[in-house]
Amino acid sequence: MLKVTKFGGSSMADAGQYRKVRDIVLADPERKVVIVSAAGKRNSDDHKLTDLLYLCHAHTKYGVACDPIFDMITSRYLEIRDELGLSLDLESEFAELKKRLDAKQVSKDELASRGEYYSAKLMAAFLDFDFVDAADWIFFNMDGSVDKQTSYDALKKVGSGKGIVIPGFYGAMPDGRIRTFSRGGSDITGALAAAALDATVYENWTDVSGILMADPRIVENPQPIPEVTYDELRELSYAGAQVLHEGTIMPVREKGIPVNIRNTNAPDDRGTFIQESFDTETDPHRVITGITGKKDFSIITMFKRGMTSQVGVLRKVLSVLERHGISVDFVPNGIDNVSLVVRTDAIAKHLYAIMAEIQQEVQPDSLEVLDNISVIAAVGHRMAFRPGVSGRIFNALGEAGINIRMINQGPDELNIIFGVDNKDFAEAIRVLYNSFVK
Repeated sequence: MLKVTKFGGSSMADAGQYRKVRDIVLADPERKVVIVSAAGKRNSDDHKLTDLLYLCHAHTKYGVACDPIFDMITSRYLEIRDELGLSLDLESEFAELKKRLDAKQVSKDELASRGEYYSAKLMAAFLDFDFVDAADWIFFNMDGSVDKQTSYDALKKVGSGKGIVIPGFYGAMPDGRIRTFSRGGSDITGALAAAALDATVYENWTDVSGILMADPRIVENPQPIPEVTYDELRELSYAGAQVLHEGTIMPVREKGIPVNIRNTNAPDDRGTFIQESFDTETDPHRVITGITGKKDFSIITMFKRGMTSQVGVLRKVLSVLERHGISVDFVPNGIDNVSLVVRTDAIAKHLYAIMAEIQQEVQPDSLEVLDNISVIAAVGHRMAFRPGVSGRIFNALGEAGINIRMINQGPDELNIIFGVDNKDFAEAIRVLYNSFVK
């Protein structure tokens, strides 16, 4: 039995958080593989170490001294080391890194990766685990994809059996250069480690007790989601929820390894479990898994009599947006009309040209644009088996005086998506949450 645990930046912010991480890891002998992020913010006015490292590289690139920034970075880690009573020599490593940085011998990716590197060094010493550099087992192909099998085989050969700590966020190119993942890359590192070692579960520790049913900035104290499928997770992420992106944990999905989102500051909370499907559910009466959304969409609506009997009309309209590099999010339609829902910031520079080209291509009877639209999604795989869910949603919004500007539902009935005016965005989410949860 093996649990792979990943701790995010908030869990690595200071010595106090390191102690919480140690207690969590040592409380369960199955937690033998630990992945860590760079130190995050200690408070709202603080800086993430990764941001400072990127800033330091930008200064150096343009010939501006970054000594004050570099000192902030080093002092943060030295402070953690000293508060934990560790004897790890970091000064010599910092001095060597600064020397190479001044000589412009450190790439942007390598410098950014040092936040995770030093976090892992400190945590390994604190736990008395082995430190395993991610560059020694995560191998990228030249196109930037991960060579999974080679990476998996390499990790299986590492470690002494007493436990290992791995820095997240980066690996090595074929020529040995450090390459980072995109932001949130430590989640990918953890998923790769779990998949490589066929873990029983991949625990992702953060500062919330799982994935929440709604944005806590909009809904006060929203309930955590006890269980969510990968398909639901993808829908929630696409619709705007700040959750693990489905793509970052693809390695564990491929291996059928469940993911458990936990809270470092409330380790007794069960958190959220993510997997392909669930044989039994903790709350069979819950209809909606989560409610989320995004603001600032535009809806282009075209009306043309007899459109359904004319071949290729929709293709022509979509081709116009394709030529301008515009992605269409939703395409609700009627008998003689079709609407294209797109991000306002994506279409703003091209709007007049697009309208002119649609007019020329299909000669619609009318063509209109509606701005300042928010798209809200109610997501849940149980909705397909519960009659009247749409009615409850629209009735609740109607009673609250919220006008619905667009409706869209996929054939799998995994979500119900609707558009409202931007001014009604937060209230619409609160109304739905209170209607289905409380």
